[in-house]
Amino acid sequence: MDRLFTQIANSVAAFVGRPGAFITAAVLIIGWALTGPVFGFSDTWQLVVNTTTTIVTFLIVFLIQNSQNRDAAAIQAKLDELIRATKDARNQFIGIEHLTDTELHAIRRTLEAKFGDTNEAGESHEAVQRLIERR
Repeated sequence: MDRLFTQIANSVAAFVGRPGAFITAAVLIIGWALTGPVFGFSDTWQLVVNTTTTIVTFLIVFLIQNSQNRDAAAIQAKLDELIRATKDARNQFIGIEHLTDTELHAIRRTLEAKFGDTNEAGESHEAVQRLIERR
């Protein structure tokens, strides 16, 4: 069941992210709008598009969220592996994505205070300086 859902979620997410899906949706909405005079812009005519778009949006949100969750988990696993494989990396950073927002913010503040504007020798990072000068 998980594999089938994953395949469906990936397929739908890939489809709705393509220009063809946008064009299809735009054509359907334009077609619906053009039928307004035929149906006298009735409440039923409006209800059809409102209900359809609500249902489609509701379902696609869950499918896209599933794809994003899987992508994020895969990226975290890859980053954790890079941390493990790097000799001087701090293994304490493995799994920090499970911390609270407050805890993560505290870690960022500490790292930025320690390494934000300078390298370990206290010198400004050349790459950062170049980016600042480009503004």
